[in-house]
Amino acid sequence: MSFLRSVRPSNLIILTALPFIIYLFVSSGDYQRSLRAILGVENGSSAFVPGFLALAIAFSAGLGVLLFSRPKAGRQKWAVAAAVLNVAAAFVLLLGQSIHPFIASVVANGVDPFKSELIVKGVTPRQLTEAADLWVRSVEAWLFPGYLVLSILGLGLFFAGERAGEPLDSPLRRIGRWILGVVNGAGLVFIFFFAHIAFAAGVATTIRAAIAAYILAAVMGLVWVGLLQLRSTVRTSLYFAVATLILALVAAWFLLQPRDTYVLAGSLDGKVGIVTNTPAGLISAVRFGQYDGAPQTETPVRTFVGPTEALASMAKNEGVSAALLPVASAPEDLPVLWKTEALNDRDRATGITVAVLAIILGLLTFGGYLHQRHPLAVGSEFIVDTIRGIPMLVIVLYVGLPLSGALKDATQGVLDPPNLVRGIVAMALAYSAYLAEIFRSGINAIPVGQVEAARSIGLNRWQTARLVILPQAFRIIIPPLGNELIAILKDTSLLSILSIRDITQRMREFQSASFLPFAPYNSAAIFYIFLTLAAASLVNMVERKYDIKHR
Repeated sequence: MSFLRSVRPSNLIILTALPFIIYLFVSSGDYQRSLRAILGVENGSSAFVPGFLALAIAFSAGLGVLLFSRPKAGRQKWAVAAAVLNVAAAFVLLLGQSIHPFIASVVANGVDPFKSELIVKGVTPRQLTEAADLWVRSVEAWLFPGYLVLSILGLGLFFAGERAGEPLDSPLRRIGRWILGVVNGAGLVFIFFFAHIAFAAGVATTIRAAIAAYILAAVMGLVWVGLLQLRSTVRTSLYFAVATLILALVAAWFLLQPRDTYVLAGSLDGKVGIVTNTPAGLISAVRFGQYDGAPQTETPVRTFVGPTEALASMAKNEGVSAALLPVASAPEDLPVLWKTEALNDRDRATGITVAVLAIILGLLTFGGYLHQRHPLAVGSEFIVDTIRGIPMLVIVLYVGLPLSGALKDATQGVLDPPNLVRGIVAMALAYSAYLAEIFRSGINAIPVGQVEAARSIGLNRWQTARLVILPQAFRIIIPPLGNELIAILKDTSLLSILSIRDITQRMREFQSASFLPFAPYNSAAIFYIFLTLAAASLVNMVERKYDIKHR
């Protein structure tokens, strides 16, 4: 009875319905297939489970040594047990043959399937070629022994310092702690947040996206709050005014560059040839008849690499009867239908971008001057208010499609983030506004007297924030932070609009292939409920740990 009383009433209802849910998935083939598809269980993925578990146990045990050895932990016996488990798992990695399938799957799914020569083309799930598989085994031949040596070295230094009675921050123990922390921490982060998990790919994508977006949103929210705390001075306004003037001059320099002359030569009986690097505004004007003497209907166009190819196509009567060409490349015998001047797209885009930045910076400077506030504080407030007024789906689509495409074009393809990264950034940007307000409310809840007391003992603003304000504010804002974690976990379903294969996208794919009316949707809904309940339980644990009101 005491256990039932400790369970939240809402969780008690789920606990009561759990036997029925288990029976439903055990007895129904449709629900089993839908759950398998939603979770992202690939064919033959059971062979990858032993390797994943061995790596997870080894890295977790290595970090457990540091966790249980803290002075306040009081669990030194557990630290010794974790050290023994870490060494035993390292020997399993070294001697066991069941680790290789998981490592091979991670490598195969971590490369480009279209360009890489490491995987067999056209095979699903991905498989390494024989040469690539031998290369992976050769890497494992020195990687696993290296991990065993580092584990023994780190544990030896750590416990040797403990037996010698040295403090926890002694050089000997510090080296051992760094070896254990860096090696095991990096390994644990990799297998849980970056490595391909073939037996739960859909769940891994959802959880990874939610955690990454939440952490990034928290960082951005702290940035917005930090900018709100900036103080304005006369020198600050002067600096921003000068920066605005410089940006305006740079924009004017780009926008006032010499124009290029283009002519539309030929006839409009067929298509119009467009050569590469023609300004986009001229192309739109030709297509939609936005020039004197243009037809009322849309004009078809065809793209060519250069003027020579366009003129050759016109000479061969390949359906192209006119061409939009630089005036120097246009033949004199062709009739000129339209002649104009235009700035090239590179200078035009750069000038407009810098001009927009100058206008924004100027408005922030003017607003800060009127209200005696720092311009960046005004900008932070504008960002928070604006983001909260835009629907989440619009932000995901905007960041994931046009903004990412513009970034790719501006960097000539150097910055072309995958869809998952685009979705994470979009959700982080959207939630950063809400987290910023949560952080701001928690900071404002701290009495001013504590800030004045911190300054009276010589603490600067950063020390006051780190040692006095933020620790107390964190305890206050744990419940709303937990709510945002649950919300962002559910809103990862919106990333399916970018074809990210999370739980929702896999549900849609399975439903389209199976035509089952209820099983896919019920399975996804039930699984999301369990995910959110797990997140809520985690938040409750953290809240109880940091609740000092009832101690």
